[in-house]
Amino acid sequence: EQIVAAIEPHDSVERFTGLGVDVEQGHATIVDPWTVDIRRHDGSIQRLTTRSIVIAAGAAPAIPDIPGLADSGYVTSDTLWERFAALDHIPERLVVLGGGPIGCELAQAFALLGASVTQVEVAPRLLLREDDDVSAAALASQQAVGVDVRLNSRAVRCEGGQGDRRLVIAAADGSETALPYDALLVAVGRQARLTGYGLEALGIDTDRTVATDDYLATLYPNIYAAGDVAGPYQLTHVASHQAWFATVNALFGQFKRFKADYRVIPAVTFLDPEIARVGLNEREAAAQGIAVDVTTYGLDDLDRAIADGTAHGFVKLLTAAGKDRIVGATIVGAQAGEMLSEFVMAMKFGLGANKVLATIHSYPTMAEANKYVAGQWKQARKPERLLALVDRYHRWRRG
Repeated sequence: EQIVAAIEPHDSVERFTGLGVDVEQGHATIVDPWTVDIRRHDGSIQRLTTRSIVIAAGAAPAIPDIPGLADSGYVTSDTLWERFAALDHIPERLVVLGGGPIGCELAQAFALLGASVTQVEVAPRLLLREDDDVSAAALASQQAVGVDVRLNSRAVRCEGGQGDRRLVIAAADGSETALPYDALLVAVGRQARLTGYGLEALGIDTDRTVATDDYLATLYPNIYAAGDVAGPYQLTHVASHQAWFATVNALFGQFKRFKADYRVIPAVTFLDPEIARVGLNEREAAAQGIAVDVTTYGLDDLDRAIADGTAHGFVKLLTAAGKDRIVGATIVGAQAGEMLSEFVMAMKFGLGANKVLATIHSYPTMAEANKYVAGQWKQARKPERLLALVDRYHRWRRG
């Protein structure tokens, strides 16, 4: 609560008012491409006319169709904070439904706070978008803090009432198990907020997100969308990235427009150890038929990790086959999110593995692992013929 209180002013009405923004609070409806009605909390309506509109309605937790869930007292990543803040203790038994980043992060967080946590995932592994070795690392991380992970398990129904609630799950063989809980967290993903503010009447395509072009404009060239509501990534930093393009194009599009750039998108799952990735992983490269070379460096050999007692995890570097061009990097380890930034910048500006290797890194730091994985990449491509000539030369010099 202290941390939230310190961060809240960054997104407060007062901050944006201080920056010169007119902040109007209420429920907005887009009447036509140039008109927005705002229904205030007192019921009054304010009408605004505008040259451009940016839709940034975000996303809401996806709620699966499970019998009994509506009466189960479940919470989501949006509501658990208020629910638990009203208590003077954490739930003794927490069941987490979902094995993606949000489910994994919150399951581990509450396990570390002392709750007995069971995590249920219908897929055969956690973090399904990651490589198998990353999923295995996430599973080991959960189990190390006491999370009871149930893979290949489908939520069937919710049973019981206050004080005796249970989630019934079915294993791959059809056998059922009842998981008693004091709190049930539903974390199976998030869906873009697409209804209730006028898109339907305007005919804007909203299959899974608000359909936009490369400039983040919708069917109407003066209506833009950014963030989770636009996709394709549900990441805070991508929303901020898109906001720049949508705003600049809305303000100055009659002179010059800029295409949103998704070439280098980093993402971090905040477990202990962290899991960070940018670009392709092995699974995606194979699916897209892209030939890559894979180089892996284990953090168990890194001095700083050994000194900190965090000597587990790895840095995996993907380069274009036969070249030093970096097409992806995955890091599992302490401070992985910080370490990833070097590869993000390298990919953004076309710096290859040779450039990373040639960069001086402070000793002892976790970031040295980036240099070492580039060194292993280089060692696998050492010039054998030249080294043979050098060997002959030094043997001649020694007589």
